[in-house]
Amino acid sequence: MFIQNALKVKNNIWRYALGILIIFIFTQIGTIPFVVAIFQKVGLDGAAKINPSSMMTVLENSNLTFFYLLLSFFIGFNGFLIVIKFLHNQSLKSVTTSRKSTDFKRIFTSFLTISAIILLNLLFSIYLNPDEYVFQFNLDDFLILFIIAIIFIPIQTSLEEYVFRGYIMQGLGVFVKNRWFPLILTSLSFGLLHLSNPEIDKIGNIIIIHYIVTGLFLGIITLMDEGLELALGFHAGNNLLIALLVTADWTVFQTSSIFKYIGEPDVMYQTFFSLAIIYPVLLLYFSKKYQWTNWKEKLFGKIS
Repeated sequence: MFIQNALKVKNNIWRYALGILIIFIFTQIGTIPFVVAIFQKVGLDGAAKINPSSMMTVLENSNLTFFYLLLSFFIGFNGFLIVIKFLHNQSLKSVTTSRKSTDFKRIFTSFLTISAIILLNLLFSIYLNPDEYVFQFNLDDFLILFIIAIIFIPIQTSLEEYVFRGYIMQGLGVFVKNRWFPLILTSLSFGLLHLSNPEIDKIGNIIIIHYIVTGLFLGIITLMDEGLELALGFHAGNNLLIALLVTADWTVFQTSSIFKYIGEPDVMYQTFFSLAIIYPVLLLYFSKKYQWTNWKEKLFGKIS
C-alpha cells in the first residue's frame, strides 16, 4: 500500500518537519539567481517596487525568466532527494509507488490524456473566440522555450507531486493513521501554495478553488492507484502543454508560446469545467482502465 511505504523507513514526525524545512530552504536558494538578475536589471529601488504580476517581465526575455523560475524547482528537487535518502533512509521508488517498480506506462498514459484534453480545449476556444488569441509563434524563441520546458517542467511538477502527494501524504498518514486527513490537508496546502502566483492579482483569491480542486483530484488518483504515476503524468502534461501552447500577461508562465491569450479570464468557467467535467471524466476513465475498487477504504480507511 502506498502510504504504508513510510512505515518501513525512519518516520518520526520531527523528520518530516525538518525535511519540509530543508526542501523549502533549497527551493529558496534556487531563487537567488533570479533575484540577483532582477537587482542587476532595475537596481535595489526598482526591485522594491516590483509586484508579483510584473516580476515575470522585468528581464524582458521570457525564456531567460522562465529558466530562472524553474531553476528553483531543480534545486528544490535535489533538496528533496537529500531529505529522503539521509533523513528517512527511503528510496525514491517507495515515495513514488507501491508497485515493485515505477509504472512509466501509467505516467505516459496520464500525460498523453491531459495533453490531448488541453489541446482540444484550446483549439475549441480559439474557434469560438478567435479575437481573444494572438498567434505569436517565433521559431527561434519557441525552440529555446521547448528545450527549457521539456527538461525543467517535469522536474518542477514532479517536485510538487513528490512533496504533496508523496512525502507529506505518507508522513501524515503514518502520523494520523488514516487516509482522509492527508488527502484533505495536502489538497488545501497545494491550493494555498499558489496564493503568490501573479494571476491572483488579476483574478482574485477565487482562483484558489481551482487549485484546491486540482490537488484533491491528484490526491484521489494517487490513493486509488496506490502510487504517484498518474499524478506525475497529469501534472507534467498540464504544465508543459500550457507553457508551450498559450500564455497571458497575468499568468505565472509568461512564455514564448504559440498563442497569447488577450481576453479576460473566466475563472468560474475554468473551475466548473475542471470540477464538473474533466476531473470526473478522468476519474471514471482511470477507474475503468486500472480497475479501481474499494473506494471507501482507499480514501477513508485507517492506516495500520
